[in-house]
Amino acid sequence: MKLYGKYIEILFKSQMQYRTSFWLLAFGQFLIPFSVFAGLYFMFERFGQIKGWEFSEVALCFSIIHMSYALSECFARGFDSFSALVGNGDFDRFLVRPRSTVLQVLGSKFEFSRVGKLVQSIIVLGWAVSQQLADWTMLKGLVLLFMIVSGVFIFTGIFILAATMCFWTVQGLEIANIFTDGGREMAQYPLNIYQKWVTRFFTFIIPFGCVNYLPLLYLLDKTTGNPLPYMLAPIAGILFIVPCLLVWHVGVRHYRSTGS
Repeated sequence: MKLYGKYIEILFKSQMQYRTSFWLLAFGQFLIPFSVFAGLYFMFERFGQIKGWEFSEVALCFSIIHMSYALSECFARGFDSFSALVGNGDFDRFLVRPRSTVLQVLGSKFEFSRVGKLVQSIIVLGWAVSQQLADWTMLKGLVLLFMIVSGVFIFTGIFILAATMCFWTVQGLEIANIFTDGGREMAQYPLNIYQKWVTRFFTFIIPFGCVNYLPLLYLLDKTTGNPLPYMLAPIAGILFIVPCLLVWHVGVRHYRSTGS
């Protein structure tokens, strides 16, 4: 972790060399999800609710997913841009260093300008929480934090899987965006508004439902029966990283060096 902290320090200093550019980019990152949230507002203004979900409830779901995505983009960006390391042969240097390739790729790039998205998500989260009639307790606050962490692990896992494909394709595949950008857009709504096969896929294969739906029911006092499974559902999102790392190590073993 000391080495990881050093990576963060070095890349933060390098990005702050052009502060005006950094803050303009961060402001742009703030506006992008804000425009999406505005579209969400106008949709509910027109239809009132979606399958029993009120605007403030969906806004809570929206903020959790976008916060998770912003944090993952910031700290796992190295995997998202991994194809450049393979294409240029720079990954060869990672293999001869006495540190994990996962740690080195994580530390190869950080996007601190994503703080704009993060701030926007925090604002929406604060407003959405204030609008809920459910009683908020410390336990619910911990579950909320747990949901955000779980979402970060899911998006990071998807970035890792997308990066692993580069060992065979060299260039990154756009199909991965279906599960990153597409997953974010899908998961900003409670999962039960979709068809059953979508709900099942994004619960048992890519466990977004364990972040944006099951624990959300607990936060809003909509659970039936024992609330413990709803509270512990985000564990599935954290465990999602395990098979992703296993696939990554398989990909590393099949990597063909450039020989340069």
